[in-house]
Amino acid sequence: MVSKAVGKFIRISPYKVRRIANEIRGKNVVEAEAYLQVMTNKGALAIKKVIHSARTNFLVRETEDEENLIVSKILIDGGPMFKRAHPASRGRASRILKRTCHILVEVDVKK
Repeated sequence: MVSKAVGKFIRISPYKVRRIANEIRGKNVVEAEAYLQVMTNKGALAIKKVIHSARTNFLVRETEDEENLIVSKILIDGGPMFKRAHPASRGRASRILKRTCHILVEVDVKK
């Protein structure tokens, strides 16, 4: 039984979060949480929270052992951007895009 969790509007660029997500895709949930716990990255904390939520959602519905859970799917999508201006020379302005992301995690029992 697949269980999922979604974290939306997380204030970090999706490019930075995808680097971490690629490392934990397909890993055991307990190992992935332990791995993300020691990483000193803002994106790692956000992914860890969403994985923990998906794991909890699975344990509420199912009575199976959580040792067999794996991160079957993890998607990092871009969210809306905050648009800001930065002063440039000759009275012009440069655009700054403050990016957000959406994180979707699905956990499933290893087959």
